[in-house]
Amino acid sequence: MSERAILELIDWLAGEECHRADDAGLAEGVGQRLRSLALPLDRLTLHLRTLHPEILGRSVVWSPSEPVEVQEREHGFDRAGGFEGNPIRDAMETGESLSVRIRASNRPRWVDSDLFRDRGLVEFYVVPLRNTDGTVSAACFATTRAQGFVGSDRAAIDRVVPALRNACELRTLRRIELTLLDTYIGASPARRVLAGRVRRGQVEKLEAALMLCDLRGFTELSNRLSAERVLELLNAYFDEVVPAITRAGGEVIKFMGDAVLAFFELKDAATSCGAALASACEALERLRCSSPRGARLHAGIALHYGQAAYGNIGASQRLDFTLIGPDVNLVSRIQGVCSATGQRLILSERFARLLDSGYSAPIGRHKLRGFPEPVMLYVPSSRLLLPKSAAESS
Repeated sequence: MSERAILELIDWLAGEECHRADDAGLAEGVGQRLRSLALPLDRLTLHLRTLHPEILGRSVVWSPSEPVEVQEREHGFDRAGGFEGNPIRDAMETGESLSVRIRASNRPRWVDSDLFRDRGLVEFYVVPLRNTDGTVSAACFATTRAQGFVGSDRAAIDRVVPALRNACELRTLRRIELTLLDTYIGASPARRVLAGRVRRGQVEKLEAALMLCDLRGFTELSNRLSAERVLELLNAYFDEVVPAITRAGGEVIKFMGDAVLAFFELKDAATSCGAALASACEALERLRCSSPRGARLHAGIALHYGQAAYGNIGASQRLDFTLIGPDVNLVSRIQGVCSATGQRLILSERFARLLDSGYSAPIGRHKLRGFPEPVMLYVPSSRLLLPKSAAESS
């Protein structure tokens, strides 16, 4: 492989075309270019570490004349059977490149993993990709050529690796940025942050169906159980409530201890309220059917439709996205009525009127702290398939 050809590949890795490519495009671009430069490359796999609550990293797999595969790897994958002695893990842990020849008389288990099975690969050259944050990814180059890679092949790969590492790290950092923002502040705030709306006090108005879901008996649980058990139950509770919200098109804006504040901003008010009501019913049903290690979880949910100011507030160096406004206060006070009356699901008058006729029934006027006049509240009617325990006291 000529020096000029190597420099052209390095230039491509630093250029605009590669910058625009996703992980699959990167692997394909590198694999095809190395093959065209006479490197006997029959399998290229990129193993990119990330920061994610569920995903350890991803494997991007290229072979000539085949579609690129991208496989998400969950935490614990590296401890699964068949991964022991894998040079990819060894390269990540030691930070050193490894060259491994495969012989029929001594065939390691990892060669029969989903990445390399039945491909007749005889040599693997694995190089670490060290990121600036301290994490180590890896690239694995494999060949079916009987004599394997020669010294000049490995030297050419070593020349390309620094540029490949930079291209991989850029994509990894992009993914981590999106993942962490989405995980910790939510999809909508993440979009606002990435769009540059980060100035304190920069808010916008929205009209949406508002939901506040609160776990019943949390104080008693916290006083009676260990902190580890309480966290386990909280996570189990959120695992039932949050999917019901997101599947219906809602967005969780904040976790407040054992409470979940969410909003539904869909195509119109009636659609938003319908989605919020369906989400609340599903959440209650999921909780009714769950029993994490024998525990029974119950919640009270308040629904209202109104306006809110949505944006970031806080100190100059520590900001948080939130919803504020009289309608947010109202849904909070309605949730308090759930606790006082034993109702599992209560609707504001405005919310109830936006639903189809017959979907709600009044339960009278209630005095709410901070509001001068009693407000009429509603519960879902029997037309809805609510869990049987929805009106039971906890």
